[in-house]
Amino acid sequence: MFSYILNKLGYGLLTLFGVVTVIFFLFNVLPGDPARMMLDQREDAEQLQNIRKKYGFDQPISTQYLYYLNDLSPISIHSNSSKNYTYLDASKYSYTKLFSVGGETIVIKSPYLRKSFQKNDKDVADVISETLPNTAVLAVSAITIAIIVGIFFGILSALYKDTFFDRIIAVISTLGMSVPSFFSAILFAWLFGFVLHKYTHLNMTGSLYEVDDFGEHIYIQWKNLLLPAIVLGIRPLAVVVQLTRNSLLEVLNQDYIRTAKAKGLSTYKIMKIHALKNALNPVVTAVSGWFASMLAGAVFVEYIFNWNGLGKEIVNALNTLDLPVIMGSVLIIATMFILINILVDILYGVLDPRIRLK
Repeated sequence: MFSYILNKLGYGLLTLFGVVTVIFFLFNVLPGDPARMMLDQREDAEQLQNIRKKYGFDQPISTQYLYYLNDLSPISIHSNSSKNYTYLDASKYSYTKLFSVGGETIVIKSPYLRKSFQKNDKDVADVISETLPNTAVLAVSAITIAIIVGIFFGILSALYKDTFFDRIIAVISTLGMSVPSFFSAILFAWLFGFVLHKYTHLNMTGSLYEVDDFGEHIYIQWKNLLLPAIVLGIRPLAVVVQLTRNSLLEVLNQDYIRTAKAKGLSTYKIMKIHALKNALNPVVTAVSGWFASMLAGAVFVEYIFNWNGLGKEIVNALNTLDLPVIMGSVLIIATMFILINILVDILYGVLDPRIRLK
């Protein structure tokens, strides 16, 4: 089992390394001068030179890449001489010194995501820590709605197979999987937040935390969570419905279910004791994958509903070409996606030893 876990972690690290490499070269070959973006219209030749030196923009792209890896690595190298490259200065974050080799110091630290170009040199880690919890709340709410409603209608669809009710659920599920999230977000915001506002009392836009009219107190507005959570949960809900239905129909055709029926057990007891727990394995697999992808898929939903999460922050950073925020946010999402998939693989290995032999 230990070797199986190490194998999964190794694949995860290789995948993460590939993501870091793609992110760096993708965003660092974009046209434009990052130094000019940071200074806007206030630059002069001396300021531009200082900014390029401070952030390493005056170095070859390969050298910048190595310094980026050095910033992200928990164990990194820093210079003891102020004459060396400015960006090797370790004063920009807290660290623990391990040992020195020649003119270099080996330190251990948290991964450093650098500073925002547009938010007054604010750490990207702080930007993400302020917005990621809102995205997590939205994703958890959406997947909870998808699980509860999806399993419920999946069971009903299986019990009433080939009826009009079953066909209606199938049509709605197909639409749910086909309609893009951004279109659903616009439709729900307009319909329930504008047209039916006097009945629903829901807002077209709004985040989890709002400020009162006097700007003195911050309070939680839970009703703002409802529409974006439903919209984000529509696609996984449709998948859960179909997976539950198909898996349950397969289980209900097994011999032990026929034996239970022959013994006179009610449909409720058969579903509760025998069928449902064996039919939910593919649902668990789908839910784990969808939850990870929701963190990335929330981008358009958050932006349309003005939900102050990581997705909205990514869109704003793209509009202002705030490259460190974009790269750091994408990297965090990719890391969470990889970690969730590793945990699911390890869980499968614990539950089914046969998987560890593959």
